[in-house]
Amino acid sequence: MITVLTGGTGGAKFVDGLRQIVPPEELTIIVNTGDDLLWWGLYVSPDLDSITYMLAGKLSQERGWGVKGDTFFCLNAMGQMGQPTWFHAGDRDLATHIFRSKLLADGKTLSEATSEIASKLGVKVRVLPMSNSRVETRVLTPAGDLSFEEYFVQRWYQDPVVSVRFAGASDAEPAPGAIEAIRSADIVLLAPSNPVTSIAPILAVPGIREALRESRARTVAVSPIVGGAAVTGPAGILMAAQKFAVSIAGVADFYHDFLDLLVVDSQDATAAEELRSTGMQVHCAPTVMHKNEDRIALAKSVLDAAMQPPPAPAAVERA
Repeated sequence: MITVLTGGTGGAKFVDGLRQIVPPEELTIIVNTGDDLLWWGLYVSPDLDSITYMLAGKLSQERGWGVKGDTFFCLNAMGQMGQPTWFHAGDRDLATHIFRSKLLADGKTLSEATSEIASKLGVKVRVLPMSNSRVETRVLTPAGDLSFEEYFVQRWYQDPVVSVRFAGASDAEPAPGAIEAIRSADIVLLAPSNPVTSIAPILAVPGIREALRESRARTVAVSPIVGGAAVTGPAGILMAAQKFAVSIAGVADFYHDFLDLLVVDSQDATAAEELRSTGMQVHCAPTVMHKNEDRIALAKSVLDAAMQPPPAPAAVERA
């Protein structure tokens, strides 16, 4: 049984590789919902949508978000009516948001709505939000306290970051099944997602980090930092703002209290040797996913590394 914590574009690509080699009944995906927002009165969950669309084979590969082949007639019409259009929701994508909003208005939880949407799209993998409670990632900048989508999409993550917080996290509860999925897993994988705004919101939900610490599963993270920089997006900026080194060592430090193995890109082989000297287990592999073959190869490499027995502790020399 494999449980994955994920969010963002890198996370969706990694999940795509996994779903091509792992039977759906053996896979549970716990998804960040700190990016969720109300858009034109609709409840939008960008990471849940990207993961679900990817698992359904419907994600736009060109954009990395939304539905492939989508049209934007509604977006253009709303713009003509003077409504904001910086969040580029396509017409088929809007159908998901409308359906989710209707389910929530009818009294369904976010978990139930997610399950129903996944079922309608033919997804057999279990997809869970991190929580049914609202947890909102807020990015404090000189321009103000922004939601993550405002910071990332509307303002193209150009603002200096003062701090990041997860509003509502302390009062949230893990979604039903999330803790059990971690506790019962043989392997827990942290996707190559932004540690600060894709994985940390999940870890901020009370009980989840503790479950990872206590889990008997082999816990493996894939670094989104390659050669001292983020593969895409603001992960490096946000890690630096949180006082973490923008390096594979910084990623290991971010997950230090529960991580068993860190998978890093082959070009970080020298840094990997340095990290191993601290006692961290590190596996090197090509981690940048340009093509579908890259996604499958990375998923296979990560699972192979995860299933290897941990190295025996060094023998103590006797006098």
